[in-house]
Amino acid sequence: MPESAVGASSTSGTVSRRRQWGSEKRSEPLSIVHPAPSRRKVALGRLAIVVTILGWVAYVVSTILRELAENPSASFRFQLEAVFYLVVVTFLTFSALMYLLARQGALYRFRDHRRVPRGELDRHFARYDESITVLVPSYAEEPEVVRATLWSAALQEFPNLRVTLLLDDPPFPTDPGVLARLEATRALAAEIEGRLLEPSMRFTSALSAYQERLASDTPASGELPRLIAEYEAAAVWLETMAENETVGDHVDEFFVDLVLMGLARELRLTVLALTAADAQHAAPDPDRMVELYVRLARIFTASMNTFERKLYASLSHEANKAMNLNAYISLMGGRWHKEKAANGVVLRPATEHHVDDLEIPDSTYLLTLDADSLLLRDYCLRLVHLLESPGNERVAVTQTPYSSFRGAPTRIERVAGATTDIQHILHQGMTYYGATFWVGANAVIRKRAIEDIVEVESVGGFDIKTYIQDRTVIEDTESSVDLGTHGWTLVNYPERLSYSATPPDFGSLVVQRRRWANGGLLILPKLWNQMRERKHRRERILAREILLRVNYMASIAWASFGLLFLLGYPYDSRLLSPLVFITALPYFLAMGSDLRDCGHRFSDIFRIYGFNIVLLPVNLAGVLKSVQQAFTGEKIPFVRTPKVKDRTAAPALYVVVPFLIVAYSLFTVWRDVVSENWGNAAFALLNALLAFYAIRAYIGLKNSAVDMVLGVLNWLHVAPREPRQQPSPVIDKAPEEADWEAILYHGDRRLNRDMRQGNDRRRRISVR
Repeated sequence: MPESAVGASSTSGTVSRRRQWGSEKRSEPLSIVHPAPSRRKVALGRLAIVVTILGWVAYVVSTILRELAENPSASFRFQLEAVFYLVVVTFLTFSALMYLLARQGALYRFRDHRRVPRGELDRHFARYDESITVLVPSYAEEPEVVRATLWSAALQEFPNLRVTLLLDDPPFPTDPGVLARLEATRALAAEIEGRLLEPSMRFTSALSAYQERLASDTPASGELPRLIAEYEAAAVWLETMAENETVGDHVDEFFVDLVLMGLARELRLTVLALTAADAQHAAPDPDRMVELYVRLARIFTASMNTFERKLYASLSHEANKAMNLNAYISLMGGRWHKEKAANGVVLRPATEHHVDDLEIPDSTYLLTLDADSLLLRDYCLRLVHLLESPGNERVAVTQTPYSSFRGAPTRIERVAGATTDIQHILHQGMTYYGATFWVGANAVIRKRAIEDIVEVESVGGFDIKTYIQDRTVIEDTESSVDLGTHGWTLVNYPERLSYSATPPDFGSLVVQRRRWANGGLLILPKLWNQMRERKHRRERILAREILLRVNYMASIAWASFGLLFLLGYPYDSRLLSPLVFITALPYFLAMGSDLRDCGHRFSDIFRIYGFNIVLLPVNLAGVLKSVQQAFTGEKIPFVRTPKVKDRTAAPALYVVVPFLIVAYSLFTVWRDVVSENWGNAAFALLNALLAFYAIRAYIGLKNSAVDMVLGVLNWLHVAPREPRQQPSPVIDKAPEEADWEAILYHGDRRLNRDMRQGNDRRRRISVR
C-alpha cells in the first residue's frame, strides 16, 4: 500500500483520539425507525423537484438561447463556452435532480413503513430450521475492532447461526508485532464462543425443561416467575459484560450502549411485560411461552470459527475482499481433504473420512459484514423475515445501508459521517424506484441467488469460483448489476440497524474515496446488457430507474470534471444568471434539511461543499484509474482503507492540489474584480474560503506540511535493488539434496522459468 501510518497503531483499544474543536458532541444514535415525514415535508420535496426542472429550463431559454439568438455574430469562442457551460450546468443539475428524486422516494417509504411487531417475528421463527452464515472479511484489523463486530454478529437472534471470521492476513508473518496482532485476532472466535457457552447452556436447558413439563402436563403454576428469572439473568449477563468493557472511543461507547445495553434494555422490557402479566394473574399461552424461551436460547447460541484462505494453495489469493468471500463460499456445503503438495496445502473433495478433513456447512442465507461494522439486535430476524415475506421470492440481497457512529472526535470524521448518513437516505429512496444497489458493508444474501451468477475459471489446475465479481474495486455495485441481469432484485430495509466506521483522518479517507470513485464507468456497459435482458423478459423498466442507476455509477465522473471546469475556466460573465443559483437552491435546502434530520447541522452544507473541493483530486484520480483500466485491461489493485488509531499520512499530491485550488481561486478573484466580472469573482471567493477552511479543518496545516515533506522524501528514496534470484537447477543437486516432491509436482516449471530469464545454457540431466 502506498499510504503509510504515522506512528504505531494502538492494540490496547484504550487510546482515543484527541477531540478537536468543532467535532461532534452528540453521542446518542438516531432512532432505529425513521420518523414519518409530515405532509408539508413531502409537498416541499415535490416542489423542490419542480423548481429545479423549471429553473434549468428558464436558464436555457432566458440565458443560453437568448444570448445566442441576440448575438448571431458572436465569436466561436463564446459559442463554444456557452455550449460547454450549458453541458456542465446540465450534468450538475441532473445530479441535483436525482438527489431530490431519491430523497422523495425515501420520504414515501418512511411515511408508509410499518414495523413488524415482535410477536410476529417470534411466531415466524418459532419452528424455523433454516440457517445463516455470517462472513466477516478482515485484513490487518485491530483485534478490538474485529472483536466488537464478531460480538454484534454472535448476539443476533437466529437459529443455526454460524459466524466465520475470514482472516486474510499473511499467515506466517515475521514481524513480532504483526504476529502478536494476528494471534490475538485468531483467538477471538474461540474466546467469544467460550464466553457464550455458559448462558447458552443455561437457556437451552431452561427451554428443554419447560418443554418437558409441557409434554407431561405438569401444572403451570410458577411457570411465569421461572421465565421472568431467565430473562432477568440474561439482562444481568449483558449488563455485567457492558460494565466490564473498556471504552476508549466513540465506537466503543456505541458498542456498549447500543449493542450490549440495547439488547439488555429490550430483554428488560420483556421482563416488565411478564411481571405485569404476573401481577394481573394472567400469563401468555404455552406456545407463546415456548417462543420466549426459544428467543433466549437463540440469542446466546452461535457457532464461531476462523478461516484463512491463504493457508491453502488451491484457493485464490487475489488481494481483495471479494475473492476472500468467494473462496469460502465456494467451499460451503462440502467436506474437503487437506493434501500436502509441493506448493503448500491444497483442498480436494473428500472421498473418505479423515480426522483433519475440513467440513464447511451450507446455509440458506449469507450475511456479509465488514470487520469495522456493528449490527443492532434483530438485524438478521427482520431482514430474513423480509426475504421470506410473500412477493419477495426473487429478492436476492437486502440490507440496511449503514449509518455513521456518532460522537466523532475529529472534524473530518464528523463531516464524512454526515455524507454517509445522507447516503443512507438516498439508498432508501432508490429502493422505492427499483434502483437499489448493494452497499458492501453489510447485507443478507440469498445464497441461491449468487449461485445463479457464479463464474468458474480454472487456474493452475484448480477451479476458482467467483460469485462476487472482483473486476473492479466496487464489487458490490457490479454484483448488483449481475443479479439484475439474472432476474433478481435488491431491497433496502427502511430502518437503521447497522453502523460502520468512517475514516478519522484525511489519509485513510483518501484511500476509501479513491476506491469508491473507481469502477462505476466500467460497469455501465453491464447495465446496458441488463436492460436488454430485462426487455427480452418483457419486464417493465421505468426511465427513473435507469436515470438513478446511471447517476449512481457515473455522477462522480461528471461532477468532478464539471466542478474542475467551473473552478478553472474563466467563463464569460454573460453566461451567468441568478437562475443557476435558483436551480441549485432546492438541492442545498433539501440537503440541509436532511442533515438536520440526521442530527447534524444545517450549516454543514457549506462544510460538505468545501469537503468535496478538497476531495476533487481524489475523485478525479479514481475516475482516471477507471479510464486506465478500460484502455489497458489491467485490473486496478484493491487498496483497503487503513484502520489504525494513529493518523495515516496522505499522498503529497492530494495535499498539494487543494492548496493550488485555493491559490488559483484567489487569482481568479483578482482577475474578475479587475475585469468587473462580479458574479465569477463572488463564486471564486466562495470556493477559496470554503476550500481553505476544509484544508485547515480536515487536513490540518501542520499535517499538510508533514505529508508534503514525506511525499518528497518518498520520491527521493530509492529502494535497494534486490539481488537477482538465481535459478535453482534441479540437475546439479545430489539425490540427498533434491526436492523430489517439487520435481514431481511442478514438472519442468523451473526449466521454463530459466528460459524466460534468458538462460539458454544447456543442462545435462543424468538419471542415477
